[in-house]
Amino acid sequence: MLARRRWMAVLVNALGFEVIWTLCVLGGSWVAAVAGSAWIALHLRYVGTPGEWRLVAAFALLGLAVDGSLQLAGGLMFDDQWLIAGLLPLWLWMLWPLFATLVHHSLGWLWQWPWLAAVLGAVGGPLSYFAGAALTDVTLAPWLLPAQALVWALLCLGVCRYYRRWQDRHTNAEAY
Repeated sequence: MLARRRWMAVLVNALGFEVIWTLCVLGGSWVAAVAGSAWIALHLRYVGTPGEWRLVAAFALLGLAVDGSLQLAGGLMFDDQWLIAGLLPLWLWMLWPLFATLVHHSLGWLWQWPWLAAVLGAVGGPLSYFAGAALTDVTLAPWLLPAQALVWALLCLGVCRYYRRWQDRHTNAEAY
């Protein structure tokens, strides 16, 4: 029964992310502000691990830094959208903390295999940008997707390291 409940939680986490991702991309910044914030709040309240809000906050800052830098370099071009700090539309920025809600849950299985995580990050990251751009008013520079492949491969390797340390801390804490 417990295994089935865990499976359902993982499925809800993954499918919920996909639904909110779609709402953010298609609905724009106001929908992202409401739907994304609600999803993150519900996630942290009901299924979040202790201190997971820090990971969500870190991904929010990381997203602003990474995508903001890529936008400043000319990799992402937005047609007539309000930009956070002059860098990113809210809907795009919101995807970063939303991704963080997957780390301990539906993607938790992946972090034990760093090279698989890197390969899936190198493929999945750019595919997400490509799909998002195809559905919105975003133009991607020709070099952006290869750059995103590198960014997301390295990011996933970093998450593997973080997750391993997180597991070690929580395993050691439970032993006492």
